[in-house]
Amino acid sequence: MDGFLLVDKAGAMTSHDVVAMARKKLDTKKVGHAGTLDPMATGVLVLGVGIATRLLTYITDGKKAYEATINLGSATHTDDKDGDVISTATAAQIAKVNDEVITNEIAKFVGTIKQRPSSVSAIKIDGKSAHARVRAGESVDIPERDVTIDEIVVKEIRHTATAIEVDVSVTCSAGTYIRAIARDLGERLSIGGHLTSLRRTLVSPFTLQDCQSLANAPLISITSVIEKLFPIRKLDLSQSREITFGRVIEQNQQSGIVAALDSQDNFLALLENKLQGSQVMAAPILVKVSE
Repeated sequence: MDGFLLVDKAGAMTSHDVVAMARKKLDTKKVGHAGTLDPMATGVLVLGVGIATRLLTYITDGKKAYEATINLGSATHTDDKDGDVISTATAAQIAKVNDEVITNEIAKFVGTIKQRPSSVSAIKIDGKSAHARVRAGESVDIPERDVTIDEIVVKEIRHTATAIEVDVSVTCSAGTYIRAIARDLGERLSIGGHLTSLRRTLVSPFTLQDCQSLANAPLISITSVIEKLFPIRKLDLSQSREITFGRVIEQNQQSGIVAALDSQDNFLALLENKLQGSQVMAAPILVKVSE
């Protein structure tokens, strides 16, 4: 059983919960996901089944898009609404922050920036996730890393006596933490900030429109997905046999990684041109093994 599930994840469950449910639904242990979503977050979660789990890395590294709401006026230890409040601004401090200041500060996040992930992220530190270390009472300090934010659109700003709510849409690189944007915006404005809602709308090339609830999501063939990720090369019977045994064949016409299909459009392998002696040949870097 090989393929993909395009899931619109509900709130109040972890990505691991969804994987566990998919394993039960499909009666297989070979299920993984392309990028963690926090329990609070909803939206696009791509699951790989069988050999497709080995293709998830090519999806995980793609662009992401989110719809989010940032609460300005208080900060939490998790940088989202599920955490404990660690600071609160006064009404007078909040009143001094107007829409122009907010939009100007948000614009400064666009581009390649240094970002410090939340201490309760899924990032592994010496083999253990940061959030597990925090829950165990450890102090965690994750180094800054480069992320690229292509666009942040401010959709609406709402003011109350105790907070400012900012609805934004964000398009960004893999590895970007929207919670960190909320935290850093609050720090720049000196009133604190955290995330109150998050919905992922894109895991390139898949959008929310491609997704369904886990209960209704069909298993999609590898071929239908691989065509959106890589150039396609059709192999004849002889070439297919060579690739199946891990041997090289005549070089690809395209550069980079190419997906190889057999004569019946079944996914066989990922190929990449490599120098073999004095010749450039197409070598398999991943082969679908028949069980």
